[in-house]
Amino acid sequence: MGVSGTPNPVIQVSRIRKSYGATAAVSDVSFDVGKGEVFGLIGPNGAGKTTTMECVEGVRRPDAGQISIMGLDPFRDVYQVQNRIGVQLQQAQLQKRIKVWEAVDLWASLYPKPLDGNRLLEQLGLADKRNAWFMTLSGGQKQRLFIALALINDPEVVFLDELTTGLDPQSRRAIWDLVRGIRDRGKTVLLTTHLMEEAERLCDRVAIIENGKIIDIGSPEELVGRHCPTRTVVLATGDALAEERLRAIPQIENVMRQDSKFTLQGRGDDFVTEVIQCLSENRIRVNDFRTVLPNLEDVFLKLTGHSIRD
Repeated sequence: MGVSGTPNPVIQVSRIRKSYGATAAVSDVSFDVGKGEVFGLIGPNGAGKTTTMECVEGVRRPDAGQISIMGLDPFRDVYQVQNRIGVQLQQAQLQKRIKVWEAVDLWASLYPKPLDGNRLLEQLGLADKRNAWFMTLSGGQKQRLFIALALINDPEVVFLDELTTGLDPQSRRAIWDLVRGIRDRGKTVLLTTHLMEEAERLCDRVAIIENGKIIDIGSPEELVGRHCPTRTVVLATGDALAEERLRAIPQIENVMRQDSKFTLQGRGDDFVTEVIQCLSENRIRVNDFRTVLPNLEDVFLKLTGHSIRD
């Protein structure tokens, strides 16, 4: 599928469909992921992100469409694929009373050329939890163990599903750093998230999924530029002439005033500069000035008509 124009894609998904009974979880989803790219499937819970990912991993068989991963078919070439990908587990797949080192050893034993498990635990900040039972780990430690297990076979492609759901901000940031580290080692990462900040921080490109369909694909910056070109400036001034002067700015689209606080909206990369020039030319003194830039959350709202959290 040449839509993304990815040279030698590592993952190619072409027009896959997957239904459960009468419900279409995924209908007509296509995307490519390039080598060394962090690609995110983003959208609300129940949008079809996990189903799409499970089809690519070879866990679920799509009803229609083609998937190729490193040139292999995830169903026909299942053993070759499994040895070259790393999949982050979900909570329920480990016994409560397995120890951290036992889990790592068990996973390492499944692969022909595993990494050094102790070193991996050290890198992921779990060395002091080697002898702890799985059930005693905190949420962030469990997620890090799942990442360790996904990396034990030194995979070329890593799948991470809702990586930091339910974690506190500190654990979340630590895990974001880990994902950047995976990417820095040349691995390709496919992740799902409904956290827009996570997608903005981690992903080179994202596909926005809603109701089992992809609405748009691009880098976070591209999507923001394409769908939310409006810039917002908030400023406060006691200057009596400010409103009249601000309304005269060429690219201005909207001026909202609340007492001495103004919210200005306009288009174009020069809009903020024009506001600053207007203030300086007219010697308007301000005691607050900030720009509000749109983000993926705004893009999602614009494309779907509702917030991702609804």
